[in-house]
Amino acid sequence: MRRLLFAGLAALAALPAAALSPPAPGATGGKLDLETIMANPDWIGAAVESPYWSVDGRSLYYSLKRDGSKVRDLYRVDPLSGQGTKLDAAAVAQADGAPVFDRAHRYAAFVRHGDVFLVDLSSGRRVQVTRTTDEESSPRFSSDDRSLQYRQGNNWFVYDIASGVSAPAAVLRFVDDPQAKQPDALGRQQLDLFNALRQNKSDKDAQRANDEALAAADPGRAPKPIFLGEGGEPVDTELSPDGRWMLVVTKPKDFKKGKEPEVTHYVTDSGYAEQQETRTYVGRNDPAPQSLLLVDLKAAKFYPLKTDGLPGIKDDPLKAIRSKTIAALEQAGKADEAKALKAPDQRSVRIISSAEDGGGGGIVWSDDGQNVAVQLRAIDNKDRWIASVDFDKHALVTQHRLTDNAWINWNFNDFGWLKDGRTLWYLSEETGYSQLYSKSLGGKPRALTSGKFEVSHPLLSEDGQWFYMRTNQVAPYSYDVYRLPSGGGELSRLTQFQGMDDFVLSPDGRQLAVLHSSPYRLAQLAVQDAAGGAPRELTNTMKPEFTAHAWIAPRIVGVPSSHGAGTIWAKYYGPSDPVAAASRPAVIFVHGAGYLQNVTLSYSNYFREQMFHNLLVQQGFVVLDMDYRASDGYGRDWRTAIYRQMGHPELEDLLDGKAWLVKNQGVDPRRVGMYGGSYGGFMTLMSLLRAPGEFAAGSALRPVTDWVTYNHEYTSNILNDPQLDPEAYATSSPIEYADKLQDALLIQHGLIDDNVLASDSIRMYQRLIELHKNNFWISLYPMERHGFVHPDSWHDEYRRIDELFQTWLRPTPPPATN
Repeated sequence: MRRLLFAGLAALAALPAAALSPPAPGATGGKLDLETIMANPDWIGAAVESPYWSVDGRSLYYSLKRDGSKVRDLYRVDPLSGQGTKLDAAAVAQADGAPVFDRAHRYAAFVRHGDVFLVDLSSGRRVQVTRTTDEESSPRFSSDDRSLQYRQGNNWFVYDIASGVSAPAAVLRFVDDPQAKQPDALGRQQLDLFNALRQNKSDKDAQRANDEALAAADPGRAPKPIFLGEGGEPVDTELSPDGRWMLVVTKPKDFKKGKEPEVTHYVTDSGYAEQQETRTYVGRNDPAPQSLLLVDLKAAKFYPLKTDGLPGIKDDPLKAIRSKTIAALEQAGKADEAKALKAPDQRSVRIISSAEDGGGGGIVWSDDGQNVAVQLRAIDNKDRWIASVDFDKHALVTQHRLTDNAWINWNFNDFGWLKDGRTLWYLSEETGYSQLYSKSLGGKPRALTSGKFEVSHPLLSEDGQWFYMRTNQVAPYSYDVYRLPSGGGELSRLTQFQGMDDFVLSPDGRQLAVLHSSPYRLAQLAVQDAAGGAPRELTNTMKPEFTAHAWIAPRIVGVPSSHGAGTIWAKYYGPSDPVAAASRPAVIFVHGAGYLQNVTLSYSNYFREQMFHNLLVQQGFVVLDMDYRASDGYGRDWRTAIYRQMGHPELEDLLDGKAWLVKNQGVDPRRVGMYGGSYGGFMTLMSLLRAPGEFAAGSALRPVTDWVTYNHEYTSNILNDPQLDPEAYATSSPIEYADKLQDALLIQHGLIDDNVLASDSIRMYQRLIELHKNNFWISLYPMERHGFVHPDSWHDEYRRIDELFQTWLRPTPPPATN
């Protein structure tokens, strides 16, 4: 199954942890309590995960988390009858994995427990191709259907179906060819002087020539090593379906990524404090530049694919910022620092690899192996190129360039080939929204979809006739499966779930298995005709203790922007009688990740927070959960509004949310609080510090307080490097505004957080101490990382948040004391 959500800054969601199930809310007269809400979520049920079709298309498999454990069990269900069963260990050993098929549909292949299996579809005979301790992956059939290709790390193997023999597709050595080394002047003199040395050399040359002749005449031998030279190491390799070529992505061998900060584990098995390295800070060293090699496996030769012909590769999109910073450094007498910021002659690139993104990667071969497309990104992430390869000239040929003055989206970069092997398809945000395009080699792009909605995860059917995709065409918060003829035409809606999370086509292309959810219903599996129609529900994994409660349906509302941004979509939680909301205090929840969409009709990552919002309403509050600018699902301009000014457009939106609560719900403007984790914690700090007096209290969970200490991948896209653009970091970091604090602030952080380090919160706390501020507190959790996993920690964290709001959002706040 394909991943549909961007992780970014880890969302405030926890992995399940073992604990006893709490009493159902109904057992206490329908009243909620923190013990129930923050307990092990097993009492809610389990989400259906990773569905896939069996080889024969007659069954669906899926995984479910086991109660009281992180273990996932495998289930099989009949899509016709809906009858399903959990597989025991013996049945799992005989189960299919997610299959791939040859073009003639005579064979299928899949991976089970890290090994590759081959199935003869006519007889049902199954052959285990590998049995190793290594993880094999990415099985696929060769372009002539005679062999099965698969990878083991960056090494590719080819299994000949007729003979049953498996062999390496290539043996790559990242050293210089020892046989190619020529003697220097002294060596030549030695050969001239000594007959014995000449004879030894002659014997070696004769033996090598004989070995090469035997190898050329004997296809049963393993391939000889291909020497790719010193100085590089592999990042990714992609074998052509015809077995002729291999593209190799490399990075410098001795590249230094910079000093890694450490976190301290205080509660350990050993009884001693232990250190753990994490990740480098932004700007400490840019990611390693990558290079491409085209390897001719038949001729045992390789050719560097130069990137100097990519349009815009020699531009400096940061020229204005660079000039300003260099001038300031030179004026301050820091000539060496100014010199270090000089623009390179050519920007470095990276190729998204299957090793980094979990599959697919930045290299896609056509089915026949006659063409290949490569997706490259400038390391500054302001350009994305899709290029084909001219095999005769050993050169990249640009087919598409996407450029963005801010940064290229992390999402919406899918691409591939139509079945003709000569036409590319790809997603692009060039109109402001992710849309689907096609382009023949050397031809002009053609928009297959258009509109102010997002297209994601297009899937080309096996017969090449249809694209299936996920879009929010009806409304930004409503997602379903749509279908489009691959040559262009009408975009047709196939499902009506509004909370569609993922989908997978059956092997014959006639059925569609769909994962769907709703605000209080975990992802469930349904099946329907691939052309549309009524779905058949196959699972119900919710627990009656949870479903029996009368949960408050979040009301999706549109908050008008007072800054020309349009509509800010939000989820509102309040009493069923609108009049009852008048004069209530309010809480604004801020989701994490920045680029994440929480206002949807699907089950939320923030399910605990949603239950907490129900509790707050029960206690007399109303709650607003907003998709502020930077959130996913609303187009390019919404995403990039925060470029070089994180925390500023978002605060404008949150203040508009407060104004909407006051105007439409009668909320007391003096009694509005805020909380959120990760990016939501960052925004809680920015809101209290940049708009003092607007929010009576706030809880910042695992917040970024200073962006210079966050990671490179996320931060540099939005704020550039701190050495190059210090102004953007000063503008965007809460610690720079610490002197403005006047409202109650609770900071909470896991001590072993290796995403946003606890040092962020501790540094902010020290700053507030030195500023002699009042009414601020910190709560640290020794056993927690970024996403909490222990129910006791969840309970303590939200008990403190609840107490903060109960104390500071009531009609008469207490006097300011610390």
